[in-house]
Amino acid sequence: MADPTAVNDQITDAVTQANTKVLGDAPAVAMGNLFAATAQALSNAAHNATESQQQSNETMLASTTQGVSTLLSVDTASTGEATKEIFE
Repeated sequence: MADPTAVNDQITDAVTQANTKVLGDAPAVAMGNLFAATAQALSNAAHNATESQQQSNETMLASTTQGVSTLLSVDTASTGEATKEIFE
């Protein structure tokens, strides 16, 4: 019990218990905040990894398309040069 004051003892006890409860809950709240922040960071990391993978696939697809186009145009270019020489 608190020292005698002008405030009712029941009010003083209620405030003391409320303060004690807040102090007792603090570690659990802190861990909850830590877990929420960690979950957010991990989900951002997974999203970034997926986005990076998609961008890499787009780049590789463009490179493959350019390579195939070059391979297919070699025959056409050589045929054009040969035909040009024949007609000259």
